[in-house]
Amino acid sequence: TSSYTRVGILNNPSSKIKEDNTTIARGILSAFLTQNNSNLKSFLSKLAKEETAKSLAAGTKITKFLIPGMDDDAFEKKYNTLGLDLIKTHQMFCQEVLKLLPGQMAVMSNGR
Repeated sequence: TSSYTRVGILNNPSSKIKEDNTTIARGILSAFLTQNNSNLKSFLSKLAKEETAKSLAAGTKITKFLIPGMDDDAFEKKYNTLGLDLIKTHQMFCQEVLKLLPGQMAVMSNGR
């Protein structure tokens, strides 16, 4: 609700990291890296829906869920080249630095 608020995502999966179970995580990271704020917010809202997750798990390509105005080419290029190492790094940070258990969620805040 504030223009002074920034949001970031750290992935802390509870299962072994593979391409087929990181579709949404890679989609979120790709969107953060390639899209402007208004398109990012709309796309993340779409990805957060349960029916979207079910559809992706059933094999639907993530590009089906892109919204008008997104930089489709930049997103697709980043999504297709984003390796699993970034998610593994997130997982390691969450568990070794933040001391979270695998899959445990947390909210971090860093205010002025």
